[in-house]
Amino acid sequence: MQLVWFRSDLRVLDNMALTEAMAQGPTIALFVACPQSWQQHDMAPVKQDLIRRRVQALQQELAGLNVPLLLVEGSTYQKIQSVFEQLLPLGIARVYSEAEYELRERRRDESLQNWLAVQGVAWWQCDRQCVFAPGSFVNGIGAMYQVYTPFKKRWLQRFAEQGVQVLAKPKPQAPVVLDLPELTPMQSGDNSSADWFVHQDEVLQQLRRFCQQQVQDYKKLRDVPALDATSRLSPYLAIGALSVRQCLARLQFEVGVDLQQSESGASVWLSELIWRDFYKHVLVAWPDLIKHQPFQAETAAIVWRNDKTLFQAWCEGNTGYPLVDAAMRQLNQTGWMHNRLRMVVASFLVKDLHIDWRWGEQYFMSRLIDGDFAANNGGWQWAASTGTDAAPYFRIFNPVTQSERFDPDGAFIRKWVPELAKLSSKQIHWPHKLPIGNTYPAAVVDHAKARQVTLELFRQARQQSDDADE
Repeated sequence: MQLVWFRSDLRVLDNMALTEAMAQGPTIALFVACPQSWQQHDMAPVKQDLIRRRVQALQQELAGLNVPLLLVEGSTYQKIQSVFEQLLPLGIARVYSEAEYELRERRRDESLQNWLAVQGVAWWQCDRQCVFAPGSFVNGIGAMYQVYTPFKKRWLQRFAEQGVQVLAKPKPQAPVVLDLPELTPMQSGDNSSADWFVHQDEVLQQLRRFCQQQVQDYKKLRDVPALDATSRLSPYLAIGALSVRQCLARLQFEVGVDLQQSESGASVWLSELIWRDFYKHVLVAWPDLIKHQPFQAETAAIVWRNDKTLFQAWCEGNTGYPLVDAAMRQLNQTGWMHNRLRMVVASFLVKDLHIDWRWGEQYFMSRLIDGDFAANNGGWQWAASTGTDAAPYFRIFNPVTQSERFDPDGAFIRKWVPELAKLSSKQIHWPHKLPIGNTYPAAVVDHAKARQVTLELFRQARQQSDDADE
């Protein structure tokens, strides 16, 4: 008997662990929900619900292959061994899984693999989260790339040489008859992710629709938050309901040579997928990032203001900066935020409010349906100018001009900040010159003054680092 342990690869198509297991013999599958460990990772409740709903759909899809999927409610990663202890008497010869990169997950896997080896059970693991596994290519001095552009160039070279292979759905196996032990069945979620579909056919249809109808305008429209102009596939990539290889294969099929044109919408979306790989490669190469260390060590000397009242205003969308507030309210109410706005609100928290980027990183993870540690950490450190390939510290988004540029008629702000809905398109970006009453808060900081403080904070940190090196 072969056992496939599903974790962050919640799909039937392009699943190497499942394909390999079914090629070796009768196969069963397992998913263990570990809400306490998820909470330790600050996993958003809406993402937890999406996972629970997705594995229920996956159970139906695997049933079509005659592969039983056991859905078990656990508590922590430490309890998973006891689940395997109850399953091994079924005659499990080998466990199959896809590698995960976070530190706790790697320690969990190492411990369980050692225990299984003592039991005489082999563990087969593949590395398929990225198109090219972390460490599979390096720069000219044999190290991981620290800058995105040369990484992308090398990635595209490998892609041109090797292409991308998407594994088909395995053929059904003969029905498996099991005398299962009594395991605690997985609980249903709270349905907070109900606005997001979970069945494989629906996810693939969204991918097809985006590549056929929207990607050509992606470059032009992707930064306009009032429009539905992005793929909205990130939650499915985050939980493995969809693989990056599937995205690439569909994109290549639909657009062909357009993918090679640097100014096309398809090539810009391809760059976003490569960014996803880049941050995962970085995470594996520098595991201290998991411990929330800044990539640029000298920035650890920055003394953040960390005003809890200002942080609360940011979290609640009550900063007095309409675009920032609209974005935060979108996040709080839906579990999702437009990518342009993620950069705007991150810059505002760090460089206007002078609050440690790690506070924002944690808050995002606790709210985002598409929370992914590598991408979230990479994005926050980019915005905070502390990470690899980060924005220069003197690049500070002006939240008002960002609003005027990307939400020119105020449609997005009106949707999420209804107390400003009656203002004109000109007034809505900075309503504080008007007597609008007490329904909308005053601006919590002066952007121009805050910018100067930020520059001084970074100057002092750089000076301190230079002095230490002398």
